[in-house]
Formats: sequence, structure tokens, C-alpha cells
Amino acid sequence: MQHYKAIAQSFKVPFEYKLHFTEQLFQANNPLFKNIISDYNEKGNVKVLFVIDDGVVKNHPSLQEDIKGYCQTYKETIALTEQLIIAGGEQCKNDYENVERILEAVHENRICRHSFVVVIGGGAVIDMSGYAAAIAHRGVKLIRIPTTVLSQNDSAVGVKNSINIFGKKNFLGTFAPAYAIINDSRFLTTLENRDWISGISEAIKVALIKDDVFFKYIEEKSVLLHAREMESMQYLIYRCAEMHMEHIAQGGDPFESGSSRPLDFGHWAAHKLEYMTNYQLRHGEAVAIGMALDLTYAHFIGLIDKATLERALKVMEQVGFDLHIPIKGEQELDELLAGIEEFREHLGGELTITLISKIGKKHDVHEIDMAVMRKSVVWLNEMYQPKMSQF
Repeated sequence: MQHYKAIAQSFKVPFEYKLHFTEQLFQANNPLFKNIISDYNEKGNVKVLFVIDDGVVKNHPSLQEDIKGYCQTYKETIALTEQLIIAGGEQCKNDYENVERILEAVHENRICRHSFVVVIGGGAVIDMSGYAAAIAHRGVKLIRIPTTVLSQNDSAVGVKNSINIFGKKNFLGTFAPAYAIINDSRFLTTLENRDWISGISEAIKVALIKDDVFFKYIEEKSVLLHAREMESMQYLIYRCAEMHMEHIAQGGDPFESGSSRPLDFGHWAAHKLEYMTNYQLRHGEAVAIGMALDLTYAHFIGLIDKATLERALKVMEQVGFDLHIPIKGEQELDELLAGIEEFREHLGGELTITLISKIGKKHDVHEIDMAVMRKSVVWLNEMYQPKMSQF
């Protein structure tokens, strides 16, 4: 038998996408959306399928007519096919029928790789719709229009798409950058207070691990942010999104092939708490609790001093977060701590938990002292009594 040497090949594929900022995107005198489509295909007429979070439709009852009118105004560029309404919230990622509805709409409307799926909604609908778009025709172009603080500053900015299965968050997913992301500040005005506050946790997260100056800004503006002052929130979203995109481009691992995931600071507990509360806990609320827990642990193992811990916890309190961990008894505590091993599996091998050594500087650890983590949970719940009646 003749032996052949291995054939090796390597290639690079550049990715480019833009995050745009605007207000009242679908008003006829705002050409941004039309320009994004025409920049892709100057000759027009590009098919567009909209997937819209039902909560956004309820809060913005004229949205569907605005979209229809806008596409009619620019009909030489945009060919509107359908507006598909999907129930929002984390539960939408637990139901594969939602993915199938989008795939069927892609099929029925003959959406091809040179057409667009445009998703308007919170992070969960964007995650799920992005997954459906990524697997249709091996990738249909996607435009994300996030409508919450959390999705505008974090979840819609990255390159990940996912759904939940087997009781595990984001178990199925893809890495597929959107063609463009559009942040429309108008959508923020109708958010529930919990959703307004919830998204701030991701900005606190990225400031704690990367930028002490940004953390000081959040600290100084915490009362205004809690009071829904728009100017402070718009800068917070802009800076957080900018740092997130810089991390993707400059971190050298945009598709997370390695085990270091600094943007997952606070997330091992957050993912587990979301599941344990049947997703009644918002993702951002869970991240705030997860960060509070890991900050407490970092203090107990000597990584940060008490003043740093208290400063970080105070900022989260002033913004409006409930830092009580919604668990009862030893059995639920054991279930929560099992999330550390599940997180290791999610990473794909070696455990890497991001902590901080000071504000603005991350510190990775590869093992957790479970007795100290257990002590951290108990200490945090002695410090903070529950505020949310549903927990």
C-alpha cells in the first residue's frame, strides 16, 4: 500500500460588522436602515424577513405599520416579506419550535444567503433568531436591532447565537457575526424598570475586569442610572459595547477556542441561578449576583481587600440590584455549587474562572476552594435579605 503524506491547509476569513446608533429607526426621514441594505447591494431589491419580540410589539404598537411604511417608502431597495412575531424572554430559547418557525419562514419566503433576517427584540430573541439564521442555508445574513440595555451593550454586540437544551443555557449555538447591529435608543424608553437596571450589570462587569476609569463613571452616575437618566445610560451602553467589540477583535480568540473567558465574569453562578429560578431571574440580575459572589470569594482568598469588595457591592446596590442569592437550604446550595463543574464542561476542559485582583484588572483561577465558595454564599446572604417576592 502506498503511503501519502498529510495535506495541510490554512486560511483566514476576515469579518467586519458595524454597530450603529440612532433614534426612531423606521421613520421615513431616517435613511440608516435603507443605507445598510443598499450598501450590501446597490442594485436592490433585497428580501428582508423581520422577526420581532412580542414584548416590543406590545410596547410599540405602531412598529409593524412603521416597518411596512418604511419598506414601502424604500421599496426599490427593500423587499419586505413577512413580520414574524415571537414570544420574548429567556423561555423562547427553551422551545425549539421557535427556531422551526423562523426556518419555515426563511423557506416559505425564499430567503437566501443574499437576503436578510432582521431581528428586533431582547437578547434572548436575538440569540435564538441568530441561531436559526446561522443554520439556514449554512448562514443567512442577520441584522440585529436590540431593544434592551443588556442586548444593546452586550449580548447583541458579540458573535454568539444560541438556544438552551438539556436544562443547560446556550448548549446549542454558533459563532456567526451579524452583518450589522443597530441600537435605537427609543426602544429603551418603554422598558420595565427591572430590564433597565438588569442590563447595567454587564457594564459593571466589563469595567471591573478591564477599566477602572469606566467603573468610576458608573460609580459616579449610579444614582442617575437608577433614576433612568438617558444621557448617562447612552454613554454606558456606548462604552460597554465598544469595550466588548474591542475584546472580540483584540483578544485573539473571538470564537472562544481557549478556556479563558473574561467576559464570563460572574457567569458560572448566573447561568445556574437562571435555571434554578426557571428563568424568573433576569440574566443581568443573575450576573450581578454572580459577580457579588465571586467578588466575595476573591476577598476571602485574599485577592482583593475589603474596601474593594465593599465599593463594588455598593455600586451594584445603588444601581438597584438585589444581591441576595435566591436559594434555600443545603440541597439548593449544593445544586448551585454544582454549576462550577457544569461551567467547566461548558468551557470544554480546564476550569477557568475570572476574578479580579483590583478594580479594572482580571485574574484567572483554575480551581475553586469549595469550602470558601460555600462560605461566600452564606456571607452574602447574611448581608442581603431577599427583596423580590417571587423568590
